[in-house]
Amino acid sequence: MKECVLVTGGAGYIGTHTAVELIAAGYDVVVVDNLSNSERAAVDGVREITGAEIPFEQVDCDDKAALAGVFDKYKFNSVIHFAASKAVGESVEKPLLYYRNNILSLVNVLELMREKGVRNIVFSSSCTVYGQPEVLPVTEQTPRQPATSPYGNTKQICEDILRDTAAAYGELYGIALRYFNPIGAHPSALIGELPKGVPGNLVPFITQTAAGIRPCLSIFGDDYDTPDGSAVRDYIDVVDLARAHVVAVDRMVGGKSRSNYEFFNVGTGRGRSVIELVETFEKVTGVEVPHKIVGRRAGDIEKIWADTTFANRELGWKATRPIEETLASAWAWEKHLRGMK
Repeated sequence: MKECVLVTGGAGYIGTHTAVELIAAGYDVVVVDNLSNSERAAVDGVREITGAEIPFEQVDCDDKAALAGVFDKYKFNSVIHFAASKAVGESVEKPLLYYRNNILSLVNVLELMREKGVRNIVFSSSCTVYGQPEVLPVTEQTPRQPATSPYGNTKQICEDILRDTAAAYGELYGIALRYFNPIGAHPSALIGELPKGVPGNLVPFITQTAAGIRPCLSIFGDDYDTPDGSAVRDYIDVVDLARAHVVAVDRMVGGKSRSNYEFFNVGTGRGRSVIELVETFEKVTGVEVPHKIVGRRAGDIEKIWADTTFANRELGWKATRPIEETLASAWAWEKHLRGMK
């Protein structure tokens, strides 16, 4: 009998790509999502790519009673918890929304896992837990600095909750994946990043500007201490990132965890500036992206990229997709959405 994995937030950007990779690896998948920042059609895209039947439950993880119904209805031994609000800028404006949604949802999942005897959880963490690190690149031993946004703070708090829960209840195993900036889309162009409203992330804003949906891309700041003055991030292909979640589930299911709680950096090990990414997109696609420099955005980190040595060695995982292919896939997805040739 196949192992089954519950994927919360599974209609979202990373969730859909992870569902595809889980199914390719031989797992069954149940998707839970409240569709607050995603579309039901995204799950249909996963079905089209995989040919698999994927149960979908429209449930808010903040609603413990409704979520308990999912735990009662399906038999699974592992959870991948993506469900959370995720925009740095919005979190500065609406901190209480982020503290309620991101923290309560994880607490509900962990309580239900204990009640129902579910052993394994992969938590969707973030490089924002490092704040603005004093030394780059960051390793897993890099001290966490104070978070620069409520979003980043919720990821720090949730990691602590998972660590303490795993320590207290020996039957529970957790892995936090601290990922950097996921971009790109599935090679099929059937799933990709689909933000509701104005995109909070860079690449969808680039592709929407290239497609003429947005008049101009705003680059937040050109006075950072970086080679061209724009912020630097470690941009990882979403399919590479999705594979890391499968490897993490494999590790726990196979009894290979070294402790009840582990955490890993998931990135490429290469920092790229915002301006560099825009210029690479233009080169790869041949499409101009009108852009302007504006003031810094509250909550943004100046520069960060990963040292992935530990994840590469311990998980046997490595990011492999070139940035040019990743950006080309993001553009193919945008064109697919808009019916462009």
